[in-house]
Amino acid sequence: MNERLQKYFWDVDLKTVDPKRHSRYVIERLVEFGDEGAVRWMLRQYGTKSVLDVVESSRRISQKSKTYWRCVLAGLK
Repeated sequence: MNERLQKYFWDVDLKTVDPKRHSRYVIERLVEFGDEGAVRWMLRQYGTKSVLDVVESSRRISQKSKTYWRCVLAGLK
């Protein structure tokens, strides 16, 4: 994963995070805390559908963030 994303994964060693195996964890963290660059990386990596699936099903994402991302991702379909 990109070293610029380390600040969003303050509690883990970024070298241990596999973007494919830990995709749900990565998406949850970036939709809550990511900046524009992190979000662009996330959308390129996982695609709109995968991100929306996690947003809809996650218990770790705040309701405020879920509402925001539903609106944003609906515009990208």
